[in-house]
This record gives sequence, C-alpha cells and structure tokens, in this order.
Amino acid sequence: MTSHDPRIPLEGRAHVRGQQLHPLSERTVGEWLAATSTTFPKQEAVVFPELGLRWNWSELHSLSQRLAAALLALGFEKGDRLGIWSPNRPEWVLVQYATAHIGVILVNINPAYRVAELEYALNKVSCKGIVSADRFRTSAYLEMLVALAPELARCPPGHLQSRNLPHLSTVIKLGEDHSSGMYNFNALLQQQDPDRLAQVQHISGTLSCHDPINIQFTSGTTGHPKGATLTHHSVVNNAIDVARTMRYGAGDRLCIPVPLYHCFGMVMSSLASTVTGGTMVYPGEGFDPLATLKAVHAERCTHLHGVPTMFIAQLDHPHFDAFDLSSLRGGIMAGSPCPIEVMKRVNTRMHMEEVTIAYGMTETSPVSFQSGTDDPIERRVSTVGRVMPHLEVKIVDAEGNTAAVGDKGELCTKGYSVMRGYWDDPERTADALVDGWMHTGDLATIDEDGFCNIVGRVKDMLIRGGENVYPREVEEFLFAHPKIAQVQVFGIPDARYGEEVAAWIVLKPGTEASAEDIRSFCEDQISHYKIPKHIRFVAELPMTVTGKAQKFIMRQKMMEELGLSEIRTA
Repeated sequence: MTSHDPRIPLEGRAHVRGQQLHPLSERTVGEWLAATSTTFPKQEAVVFPELGLRWNWSELHSLSQRLAAALLALGFEKGDRLGIWSPNRPEWVLVQYATAHIGVILVNINPAYRVAELEYALNKVSCKGIVSADRFRTSAYLEMLVALAPELARCPPGHLQSRNLPHLSTVIKLGEDHSSGMYNFNALLQQQDPDRLAQVQHISGTLSCHDPINIQFTSGTTGHPKGATLTHHSVVNNAIDVARTMRYGAGDRLCIPVPLYHCFGMVMSSLASTVTGGTMVYPGEGFDPLATLKAVHAERCTHLHGVPTMFIAQLDHPHFDAFDLSSLRGGIMAGSPCPIEVMKRVNTRMHMEEVTIAYGMTETSPVSFQSGTDDPIERRVSTVGRVMPHLEVKIVDAEGNTAAVGDKGELCTKGYSVMRGYWDDPERTADALVDGWMHTGDLATIDEDGFCNIVGRVKDMLIRGGENVYPREVEEFLFAHPKIAQVQVFGIPDARYGEEVAAWIVLKPGTEASAEDIRSFCEDQISHYKIPKHIRFVAELPMTVTGKAQKFIMRQKMMEELGLSEIRTA
C-alpha cells in the first residue's frame, strides 16, 4: 500500500478522494469539438459502416455548426430544451454537438418509451422541440407523436399548439419523407446561412462550461423517471478521465453498440472520442451481436464498449470464430454488474487484455469508479476499480455514518460530476443530494487499497429470517455453474421468513438443468439461507434498453405465478 496515494482510505474509514494530477477542463463541448477539428481535421471522426457514412473531424464540426444555425433560424435559444428520440443514427451525433454550440439543452428520450412516458418526459422539462426518427423496431415514434398531438396534421411546421403537449412547438423528422406539421431534418441541414453561422460562433463564445447542456431521464423502474441535469463541465471532464483511464486516444477506433441516448454512448463513447480525436464506429441503430463483430473486424477497432449481456451475446454467437478481433486491446464493460467469468472470456477470446470496468450513474455524468488497464487482473475482474480523479466517495451505514473499510453500506459520490439536480423536482433532488453528496442507492464496500466492490442495491437487499442476503453475491456464485448463461436473484414475500430467495436463470444453449440441480450445486458451498427456494428457467430476462435487469418485473411475475401478495408489516 502506498500511503501517499489519495485513493487509499485513511484511518480505517471507507472515504477516499481521487487523484488530481491534471486540472479540470474549462472548455465547453462545442469548444472541444472545434479544437479537435483543428488538430485532426482529416482524421475519421464518425463511421456508420452499414450506411457507408464516414465523416472526418472537420466535416463533423462543419455539419454540426450548420445544424446549429438552422436551429437558431427556427427560433431556438440558449436554455431551450430540444428532445431527441431516435436510435443510434448519424443525426443523433449531429444534434448532440449542434445543441452544444448554442446552449440549447439536449433532452435524451429513451428509444423504448411509449406514449405515456413520452408525454411525461416532454412536459416535465417543457420541451420546445423534438427531433424524432420515424420508427425503430416495434416503436412507431411518429405515430405516437401524432397520437399525442393530432394537431400536427393541420398546423404549419414550427407552429404546433397541442393540448397534450403545451410547450412543444417544433417537430423535426429524420429521413427523406415529409410529414404534415414537421420539418425535415435533411432539408434543414442543407440550409447555408453565413449570418446564422456567424451567430453560432458568437453564441458559442459566450457559453460557460457550467451551463446545463443535457437532461437524461433515469430508467424509471419505479415511479416517474427523473430528469438528471448535467453540465458541459461534468460530462466533458468525465469523458476526459474515462478516455485516459482506458488508454483511448487519437488514432484509436472505438466500436459503439451502446445507445447514444444513455450516458454510456453519449459521454463515455461519443464525447470521449471528441476530447481525444479517437474514431467513433457505430455498428448499427441498435445492438446486434453479428453487426458488432463485423464492425470490429472490418474497421479494425481497438476498443469496444458494452454491457455484460452484449459481450455474452457476441462470445456465444455461432459465427464468433469467423471474425478477426485481434485489433482489439481495450474498452469498457459497464452498465450492470459484470460477471467474473464473462470478464475472463473477454480478456482472452476477444483480445481485450486492457478492458476496464466502469461504474457510475446518470446523476454522476456517469463514471465515478473505473479500473485501470494496469491493475492486477484479479482486481479488474472482481471490483469496479478505484475512484476517478477529482471525485470523492464514501460508504455510509443506515445512520449516515462513514463505514469502516470493508464494511457494506450505501455508496455516496461528491465532486464536479454530480448533477445540478433533477429538473423541476426539488423534493427528489433533496432526497438524493445531501450536502453535495449524491446518494447512489447502491450497496458497496471499499477495501484497504481503495478498490470498490458493488454488492447490490439498497432496495435489492432482502432479509430472510433475520439474515441479510445480497443478490449480487448469490448471482456471482451461480454464474460459475457450467450450464448457466445468465442469472438474476431477488426476494419475494414469505409468510414464515418475511422474504425468500428466488432466481431466474437462462441456461446456455443445448443444456438442461433442474431446480434441484441448481440447489445441489449450492449446498455446502454457500449459506443455506442464500440458496434460492424458487427457481425458474426462462428463455430471456426482462431488460432495459441499456441492459439492466428489471428485477421488479421478475418479482411481480413470480408473485403472480405463486399466488403471493405483499406481507403486511404494519
């Protein structure tokens, strides 16, 4: 242990501060794009192989400024909110940087949203406009918009007056077709107005890095989603440190199958490329394991991002061995707990010896812990690394006291990356942010060397007959079973013990197992009260778009199947 390292807990308490070997950037997102386009004008910035689209940094900068000028012409001003509802497309990247040039706050709309969720999100942040794809997979976006705002059929573009969406005036449609009441994105991009372009440059020079620039809605697995408000300062500096930690820079090529609407795609991928000059490679509109493998192979990607389920899907693809992945060396596995066995396979079979684990949340822009490429392999497969530069973290017990090193408690984060708050939601902001500390809701430990291990969610922890059971611990054990591909553990009500352990399991292709097989595997290996009583084998697990397991759905379905109801406690 090196006592001079500020990432080492002092005095036996689980409270650490990140290193400060370099100053925080004061540039805005737009200033970073301008700087990178000057430094690497002809180097590839954005590649969409399936579309045959390639932009260099000069082109990306020019096109984003042109779009920003078009937005000004439509009446958008600094501080206005513009939503984007689309899968990964070139237009998404342009909108991200166009809004940043003129201080318009980009509102990321989850591609999986349906009518009620869309209505809530747009009204919650008073969106003045929305950029929307026509459809994606089973989601007919424009049909849902028209269902919410039928007035679109009889209004000129930019003059929507909707009863259901009172703040929304402008709808910009992606694609070639024209629709009533909507602007066409491509037509806007063709406009060239020197005066407006000059105005874009002027406005860009007046922006502060501390201005809000992005609103990202949390997953909303319970209650209405919350709009975390992020600044240029928070996302830029997080992107810088994420890129530095994974050794990603100019000349490298990053394959990005994760969604842009989420911090993983927008900050850790797109913006990390912008602050370094690395190349973004998008395999397609949404994740597809075969398209991702093809893109890595054809584009000679050096880095790859994904959640564990994405890596599993690639590793288990029947044509995996047909692709040359030897160009890969690193990347990030994040978004949900990363099974140890998957990490080991990624290291070896995908040549990603430098792959890192990152941990964070939307409210912290997002990364607060990341493993280093030179950390011992056992650390990189068993922890989420150490605290990021310029941030401060601590573990607190149920009374709010700082826990001892190694003790479980709630993880709290403080520093530049913490959101300004939930948009127009002071009560939930006050619940989450206390004296500058973001209460993550995650259960974690910090060891004597400063490495963090996420052991579950505060709300996920179940109590069986007075014994605390941490689902993450049981999941890690079960994942070592040779027939198990995926597993999620959760609690359901039990009249005798208060709660009982349940597990949903996806078996590897071509294998069979019984509930008794699984329980026998656990006997004498883990404590009896941790062994799942209720086991269901399923073809797939309910997941969010970002690959997070929706345990509340599993719990609800299991309770319905067993005819259970909540146990009354009062």
